[in-house]
Order: sequence, then C-alpha cells, then structure tokens
Amino acid sequence: MDNFKSLARKLRKNPTVQERKLWNILRNRQFYGYKFLRQYPIAPYIVDFICREKKIIIEIDGGQHNQPEEIEYDKTRSIFLNSKGYKVIRFWNHEIDTSIDGVYQALQKEFNIV
Repeated sequence: MDNFKSLARKLRKNPTVQERKLWNILRNRQFYGYKFLRQYPIAPYIVDFICREKKIIIEIDGGQHNQPEEIEYDKTRSIFLNSKGYKVIRFWNHEIDTSIDGVYQALQKEFNIV
C-alpha cells in the first residue's frame, strides 16, 4: 500500500499539461465550492480527479486510451469505480487543449449547475 501511495504522490508531482489546465479550474474549491483531489488512490486504481462530496471522478485520457486493450481496461476500471458509487466522467486530452470552456460547461451539467 505504501508503494501505491508513493505512486500517487509521484503522479501529483508530475502532472501532464492537460491535468495542470484542469486542476487550475478545480483547485482550491474554485469550481462552485466543490473540493477536488487529484491522483487519488482507490485501490487498485489511482484516479485523476475526484470530488468525494458528489461521488464524481474525472479522468483525462490521451490517445493510448483508444487502443483495444486500453478501452477494455478503462471499461473494467469504470465498472469497478461505479460499483463503489462513483460516476466516471472522461475527457480527451485534445478536449482540454482545444475546448476548456466546453469541458467547463460539461462539468457544470454534471454537477447540475446549469
């Protein structure tokens, strides 16, 4: 378990460009007062972002997630997280890069803000 927490810590210290962009919107309760954590362990997985209050997980996926084995892995992962009561929302890297406003609006809908 210590290795698991260590990996999560390492991921927090080395975010992707897209994770940094989204974190700038979510951090410090900037998104309508909701608290988010990043690179949060829910064994056996580490999720990109989580709002425990709303039981919502946000994942940012790169192109490698388009490979058949990754699609299956993500499906299994989402089923597991859903079984724990979480809703998983996924955005592609290019959505973060090209339409952060659209991502923001999608999150508003998920959080029943609009």
